[in-house]
Amino acid sequence: MTQQLDDVSYDQLRQLVGLVDYDATKDPFPVRAMDAVVFVAGNATQTAWLYQVAFGMELVAYAGPETGQRDHKSFVLKSGSARFVINGGVRPDSPLLDHHRKHGDGVVDLALEVTDVDRCVEHARAQGATVLDEPYEVSDAFGTVRMAAIATYGETRHTLVDRSRYDGPYLPGYVARTSTVVRPAGAPKRLFQAIDHCVGNVELGKMDYWVEWYNRVMGFVNMAEFVGDDIATDYSALMSKVVSNGNHRVKFPLNEPAIAKKKSQIDEYLEFYEGAGVQHIALATNDIVRTVESMRASGVEFLETPDSYYDDPELRARIGEVRVPIEVLKQHRILVDRDEDGYLLQIFTKPIGDRPTVFYELIERHGSLGFGKGNFKALFEAIEREQERRGNL
Repeated sequence: MTQQLDDVSYDQLRQLVGLVDYDATKDPFPVRAMDAVVFVAGNATQTAWLYQVAFGMELVAYAGPETGQRDHKSFVLKSGSARFVINGGVRPDSPLLDHHRKHGDGVVDLALEVTDVDRCVEHARAQGATVLDEPYEVSDAFGTVRMAAIATYGETRHTLVDRSRYDGPYLPGYVARTSTVVRPAGAPKRLFQAIDHCVGNVELGKMDYWVEWYNRVMGFVNMAEFVGDDIATDYSALMSKVVSNGNHRVKFPLNEPAIAKKKSQIDEYLEFYEGAGVQHIALATNDIVRTVESMRASGVEFLETPDSYYDDPELRARIGEVRVPIEVLKQHRILVDRDEDGYLLQIFTKPIGDRPTVFYELIERHGSLGFGKGNFKALFEAIEREQERRGNL
């Protein structure tokens, strides 16, 4: 019997997100974890509802006109340690609506929980980073949060958050709010436990620039690299490098397009998002089959993988024994890969908005700290089929 998704120990969560031990006192930019993925949506009310119904997230906090926030609505949702914040403009002149007109629904902020906001900002500034918000504090009856923000690729930012002196539902200005969505009988408490990694797409020739930026400005280390035939099909190609913070709990793959016969998924993203931005968010689960079943039942669409992928004897020989039988993976179109540390199971949604930009990955790790290199060709061929249907290949 598979373990309930809501019954996960701290040690298991460490495995889910690839956490390793490290000495934060020697880190020039000590990041503890992801604090929140912050979105701008054309309709925040409906988007927040979607994440509750289809992704099984819990609404925990809210700010809007009713709470004194006149310009926009903001919904805070959680699933395990993962936190999403959905913002939408209320007034016609809201800057959020200007952002949405250009980019569509997307991520504006990869907020990071840090141990010392001032130390991080001081180091970032010394390394040439653009400081968007100098360190400041916000307070209410629940305590005080210290924050700042720096710019990264495109119009994305990293808000730096120290909430060690705060025990409110999210931030000052927000009120606690509870989901009214009724879960189906027998549904798991959570469909995913944590954010595994967040992938950024940048322009041609900019990947190495941003990899070096994360190394220099935030003290991130290089974790993996995929170039050339690693990450190409007969028609399209891209290059990717992965950076992570010291404890490996925050991982940022960075992609750029590569020259090929046709338009890559990165080219398509850059065109429709109008610049660099967050392409997809990987969500860590310890029961990917149950999660996929639940999300499909709620209408989430996933990329299709052909039967030939699962029937390939080389795949079966390379993968060996895994928790879920190949026949079950085939039924749900879940991909599987093994490396020297273990194996992982993964699947990707189709874009969740009107534009072919942001999508999600579900990932279940069993020892592997990789990103499914053995699945790249099958994945990109599936993406190409969708691009061709949209007329964008």
